Amino acid sequence: MTMPKHLETRTQHVRATWAKHCDRVLYMSSESTDFPTVGLNVSEGRENLYWKTIRAFQFLHQNHMHDMDWFLKADDDTFVVMENLRHTLSRFDTEKPWYLGRRFAPFIKKGYMSGGAGYVLSKEALRRFVTGFQTGKCTHFSDLEDMALGKCMETMEVELGDTRDEKGRQTFHPFPLDHYVIRTPPRRRPWYMIYDFYTPIEVLVMKYFEATRWVGVVLAQ
Repeated sequence: MTMPKHLETRTQHVRATWAKHCDRVLYMSSESTDFPTVGLNVSEGRENLYWKTIRAFQFLHQNHMHDMDWFLKADDDTFVVMENLRHTLSRFDTEKPWYLGRRFAPFIKKGYMSGGAGYVLSKEALRRFVTGFQTGKCTHFSDLEDMALGKCMETMEVELGDTRDEKGRQTFHPFPLDHYVIRTPPRRRPWYMIYDFYTPIEVLVMKYFEATRWVGVVLAQ
């Protein structure tokens, strides 16, 4: 997911790096360009981010539903290690309604996946999401894209998968690496660790990223 003003500063670097490892890539934006981008006919702005996501998934459902088993939604400030993502996805049945990423706890009974490091829908989860809006079971009730999408997933009985590694460590990271550096205690626990659905595990950042099959991380804010 991108926007016109980021094509030369962010999106071109996504295309030149990790996007090369994807089976197929579509760059979704508010308007079509020669980059190329798929125009979603939605105005830019945080207040329209969920509409942008809804339109993107509707486009995928209409045009690419049977092309792929998994659909990754990632913003233009995210870096994804596709080999590690494939390793994570290999644990899940592609025919079932899976919703995967960094699971946060507040606001939604079963939680939701943070949008920062990206999240993944199985083909069946995508179908249920689009069906939710077609039938009126899901609505645009909030500008908070990731939380609102999580509510639709809950309504449509999509399963939230656990993407932590075998030692319980997270693999999706919704903030830049420096947010995860352990500073001299005592220090206040950051809000994103309070939001975590699972009990957080803090380790030295370099040791952590060397030892885990981390999937996605935000590059900068």
